[in-house]
Order: sequence, then structure tokens, then C-alpha cells
Amino acid sequence: MKSINYGRQTITEDDIATVKEALLSDYLTQGPFVEKFEKSFAEFVQVDHAIAVTNATAALHLSCLALGLQKNQKVITTSNTFVASANCVRYCEGHVDFVDIDPNTFCIDLNQVEDLLKKSPAKTYAGVIPVDFAGYPIPLHELKTLSEKYGFWIIEDACHAPGAEYKNASGKWIKTGSAIDSDISTFSFHPVKHIATGEGGMMTTRNAQLAQKLRSLRSHGITRDAKQFRKNDGGWYYEMQELGYNFRMPDINSALGYSQMKRMPENISRRREIAARYDHELKNLPLKTPQAPENIRHAYHLYVVQTEKRGELYQFLKTKNIHCQIHYIPVHTQPYYVDLYGQKSLPHVEKYYSQCLSLPMYHGMTVDEQSYVISAIQEFYGR
Repeated sequence: MKSINYGRQTITEDDIATVKEALLSDYLTQGPFVEKFEKSFAEFVQVDHAIAVTNATAALHLSCLALGLQKNQKVITTSNTFVASANCVRYCEGHVDFVDIDPNTFCIDLNQVEDLLKKSPAKTYAGVIPVDFAGYPIPLHELKTLSEKYGFWIIEDACHAPGAEYKNASGKWIKTGSAIDSDISTFSFHPVKHIATGEGGMMTTRNAQLAQKLRSLRSHGITRDAKQFRKNDGGWYYEMQELGYNFRMPDINSALGYSQMKRMPENISRRREIAARYDHELKNLPLKTPQAPENIRHAYHLYVVQTEKRGELYQFLKTKNIHCQIHYIPVHTQPYYVDLYGQKSLPHVEKYYSQCLSLPMYHGMTVDEQSYVISAIQEFYGR
């Protein structure tokens, strides 16, 4: 069997043809495919505004800036995430408080968030950045209720969860990225995600002023809109009205994303099929498999199991040419954050980390490839 990785992109002839169209056009960057990609993504997640950027880290950074995060202000996030979910706060010279996870969902524990808010002075926290880990959508309506009570903004890190949904208190299904219960949602288009652009990210919001701010910040704070000019010297004129960044997504990348968006429902459906088969085939083994209660629709960016023999299973599968991954080393244990804030104990995420293993999960995975992975795991456990 050829090498099976934990994640892999799928590129089709249609993708190649669309990228070729962009390459042969007059635009390699800031062209028409950026707007096409943004529009198709906004329609998919059912939101008013989608703003494409170079990567999801840029999306998180710009979201913090647009929401006005100031030096020394505090933000709550999870430790079970990639470091960017916390680093975006540090880019703005803010401070991060890490909260432990719910051991059943692997996502930030909203009860612990509420406990922290209750015992802290008013306005201690400027915002909360929840992460839809592995594709599990956090019930953001619960967090929004807290935000209205305690006065903080919400950036949903939905990089793992396009297509995921959660049921709110009134029984309505809410899509991740729809920004109904958040100020801004962010997404990633890294090759192992649901759609790939090589590198790329997206911000979504329902707030027109925030959308305008995000578009300005991604392009040096420059505007060419004559309605905003202090003066008008002609069609060549532009103004830098604030300090921004060069975080624009090129047209080439956007063309690939636009093409792949057409397969998004199919990709999510296939990931759910793969997860359901893992659930069925692994249920009698000494593994803890992911939870998917009836009030959520999981997007399965990752399929994470837990086992006390994590190291042994990882190495055994590697001998079979199956390359799993660990998601994630808890951010609060990284040397940078230990040096900054000292040692902190988060027992649930630390136990999770000691046992977690991300099995191969990608929408291009064949039935035979998954059969091989399952057989190898069963062999390890002597079944």
C-alpha cells in the first residue's frame, strides 16, 4: 500500500483548468477570481460578507485588529489548537488566558469560560476566540449570551469546520461561519482542509462596517474609493487612511478555491462517511472515538481517537506506511507561553494530549485505503 497520510489535498482536472484560466488572464493577483471565491464562500456559509486573505493566521490577526484589540487587553481561548489562535492576540500586544477543554468534545469548556468571567472584574476580557476543533461546531449561541452579559467580542476560529452546524436554543440549525452568534468567523484553506488553495484564509461577518475595515486592513489601509477621499486628484489617486498589511489573496489561489467550492458539499459528505465507518469498525477496540451528539453536525476535518497506547500505535502504523498526526501540543505548554505566563495546569487538555491520535481523514480517501488503516489498527490490538 502506498503512503497514507493523515490529510491530503484533492486536485481535479477542473481545478487545473480554472487555475490555468487565471494564469492566462491579465490578473495573477487582485483579479476577478478573488471576488468570485468570496461570493461563493459567503453563499455557502450563509453570510453577508466574506473577505479572502493570504492565510488563516492573517485572518485571525486582522480580526483582532478590526475589533479594536488594544495593548495589554486580555482574550480567552483554548489551549487545544494551533498556536495561531493565541498568537493573533500577541501580535496586537494583548494577553491570552487559556481555558481547559470539555473532554467529550475536545473544544473549549464554556462552563469554565463562564466561571472565569464570573470571578474576574468587569471588562477584564476584550474577547473570546473559541475553536471548532477537528470540525466540531461549538454552540456559539451559548457563548453569545455570555458576551451580551459580560461585554466581549467573539472571533470564531472555524478553520476546521466549514459545513459544520449546531442547533441553537430555538432548534434552528446554524452554519459555522454564518456569524449569527459571532462578530467574525475565520477559515483556513491549507491543503489538508476541506478545500485547498495552497495557502489561504477567509473572514466572514454580518457587520458591513467590520467588513469594510477588514478589507482595508488586508491591503495596507489603502482605499481607491473616491467617496472616502479627502480630496480627488483623478483616477490614479489613492489614500492610505490607516496602517494595514499586505494580506491579499492572489487570483491564482482564489481560482483554485473557487473551483473547489463547487465540491464542498460532496467533500463534507464524504468525510462524514469515512467518520461513520471508523465509528463502526473501531467501536469494540480500546479506543475513545469522537463524539457527535444530535445537536451538532460535525465537519470532520480530523478524526481523533484517544488511546493509552498512543505512542505504540503511532509507531506501529508508521511501519505500515500509515502516517498519523498529533493535534495538538497544548499551546499553554509551548516555551514561548511558559516564559510569558509561567506553568499552568489544564488537566483535561493535558490528558487528552497524552492520548490523542489523528487517523487519516481526507475526502479523497478511498475505501481500500480506509480498509487498510482499519485492518492495521485491528491488528495492533490483536483483533
